[in-house]
Amino acid sequence: MSQEPSNSERPNSESLTQPESSDHHQYLHTAADGITRCWWSGDDPEYIRYHDEEWGQPVADDFRLFEKICLEGFQSGLSWLTILRKRENFRAAFAQFDFYQIAQFDGTDVERLLADKGIVRHRGKIEATLNNARQALKIVDEYGSLAAYLWSWEPDGPEPHIGKSPSSYPVPSITQTSKALSKDLKKRGWKFFGPTTAYAFMQAMGMVNDHMEGCWCCDRVHSLRAQFVRPTPR
Repeated sequence: MSQEPSNSERPNSESLTQPESSDHHQYLHTAADGITRCWWSGDDPEYIRYHDEEWGQPVADDFRLFEKICLEGFQSGLSWLTILRKRENFRAAFAQFDFYQIAQFDGTDVERLLADKGIVRHRGKIEATLNNARQALKIVDEYGSLAAYLWSWEPDGPEPHIGKSPSSYPVPSITQTSKALSKDLKKRGWKFFGPTTAYAFMQAMGMVNDHMEGCWCCDRVHSLRAQFVRPTPR
């Protein structure tokens, strides 16, 4: 398993409470509304909304993709619910994740962000966000859009988990593609985007569909992905 902190409270997390049985149905959860979802969505309204309205649905907007990359990085070592509850604060602090604007941030902005109680105040992650914004501009110059670059990594189909330790869940936390994507971005100068974070990002942006069979979103996301027009390099 990667030494990168696990992505807490989502399918590829090693820190989730594992269902007592390995039965596939144990990875489903029926909430108070009577709807069956992936087990990790639980009963928290914020999680349920994220699961139903965002997670796994394909995204082509550059700023939304950059936001997801950044928030996955900020989440390392924390619960995803913490990030969801702070997301609007992050958006306000980081210019709605417009990487053209963030690329212009300087040391004064770093200090401003470190003083912002509404976000995760981690100097390394803040500085990585500014750095990654500058690297994103280079990808746009090369591919025409950040989306075109990222979607070029879409795997042909489901991939097995390749971590050093076996996955405790029916979805992987690291795959050959997430490892290769992480490695390529590292070569391009990106920071705080290891292979575990890369796979969580792939799940969130809809590059893969890891909704469990029996979850009401599974077929819906499959249809959305089938209809989705993949951005291509210019």
